[in-house]
Amino acid sequence: MISIPATYQDDEAIQKKRWVILIVLNLFTFMSTLDGSIVNIALPVLVKQLNLPVAQVEWVTTGYLMAICAVILLFGKLGDMAGKIRIFRIGTVVFIVGSLLCGLSTNLPFLIVSRVIQAVGASMTMANSQGIVTDIFPANERGKALGLIGTFVSLGSIAGPSLGGIIVSTLGWEYIFWVNVPIGLIAIVLGTKVLPKDLIRVKSKIDLPGSLLFSFFIITLFAGLLLGQQFGYSDGRIIAALAAAAVSFAVFLMVELRSSAPLLQLSLFKNTLFSLSILCAFLVFVANFCFNIISPFYAQNMLGLSPFYAGFLLMLFPISMVIIAPLSGALSDRIGSEFLTFAGLIVMVIAQFGLARLHEGSSVILVGLWIAMLGVGSGLFQSPNNSLIMSKVPRTLLGSAGSVNSLVRNVGMVVGITIATSILFNVMSSKAGYRVTGLVAGRPDIFLSGMHVVFMTSSAICLVSALLTGWRMITIRKSKRAHA
Repeated sequence: MISIPATYQDDEAIQKKRWVILIVLNLFTFMSTLDGSIVNIALPVLVKQLNLPVAQVEWVTTGYLMAICAVILLFGKLGDMAGKIRIFRIGTVVFIVGSLLCGLSTNLPFLIVSRVIQAVGASMTMANSQGIVTDIFPANERGKALGLIGTFVSLGSIAGPSLGGIIVSTLGWEYIFWVNVPIGLIAIVLGTKVLPKDLIRVKSKIDLPGSLLFSFFIITLFAGLLLGQQFGYSDGRIIAALAAAAVSFAVFLMVELRSSAPLLQLSLFKNTLFSLSILCAFLVFVANFCFNIISPFYAQNMLGLSPFYAGFLLMLFPISMVIIAPLSGALSDRIGSEFLTFAGLIVMVIAQFGLARLHEGSSVILVGLWIAMLGVGSGLFQSPNNSLIMSKVPRTLLGSAGSVNSLVRNVGMVVGITIATSILFNVMSSKAGYRVTGLVAGRPDIFLSGMHVVFMTSSAICLVSALLTGWRMITIRKSKRAHA
């Protein structure tokens, strides 16, 4: 049974505060997604300071994303059961504690453990923020509000290298984590004044078998993918990990189909528009994180820029996006989302292709042009696509749908990092004549060869997403004409 004494739309006091509530949600949305990528610009610094190969230091980024993916469906389910706002509040505190510990870390193992704590808090906020917005905002403003959540998600994901570069250069790598503490505390204080009590709770139970199986699937999948870069995918341990991931996912789906209270509501995927929008979101985050993991090394090691100036160059992506995305979200309420998502993907295809043609002597202006263009394309795509995803979901499943959307985004980030680094290392190894898992001193041509293949691959991924979106747009228009 579901107890719904009233709706937030009927409460005049809450409606007056709805945009302030959105600010609180967006602050944590921004910080939690920012921390998935902000470490990337510091990786070259950590490689030198900790004297570790790139493949090991990568776990600072991927460990965070892996932990989020492993538990985010659980917290989406808990949000529907215990209250989305309650779970969100707890997550904000856990996230800040994890951020503080990250900055205090003195070695790689402690830093990775701290990142996992941070990730648990981030997953609690990520899983429920979109559902809270959909609950609070009236239908005529929901697209704009969800678009802004989507904007801050993407902005946080992409702004990491640029903001991180400036912070690392001026304050030190610890402050890329400590900057979350004062901002987070302000958001918590503001949240205590404006966030309402939960109205919607679903009487259900925790799907413990599903939760354990899904976490095992995520850990074995990502461990196999990431360790495969270091030891090679022909290694027996890597094959065993990937096989365990495939088996556990198959068993997970069987358990969910039979469960009376499943962790993952598979019924969501019966809606073709929801499924296609989720798939396109996944592909775009894969492509963007190919750029995110490669671009700091290109800017610093190939163009010879300091982390400070590399950060400013990479800042063109989020700046372009923050200008375009709100306009795109508002425009989608007027003309629909299909054309805007398609146009954004086409712009991204062109930008990724342009990045694939860069070399050691490329003009910084040209590099900046392609980076800004990639931001414009992402801005056109993200807000309308997020509105499409959440507008097709019943109120009682908003927490689950929001967690699926966030899960897909974070899996896309990890897959993007894995694809980019795997392609990069394989091409570099082929050129060098021996196995390479890091930069080769005095051989920029080897890195550039790998980078070109990575960006051609990410351009192709965006093209696939554009074709799917184009097909969706044509199908919907035909359907409208048939019913006219």
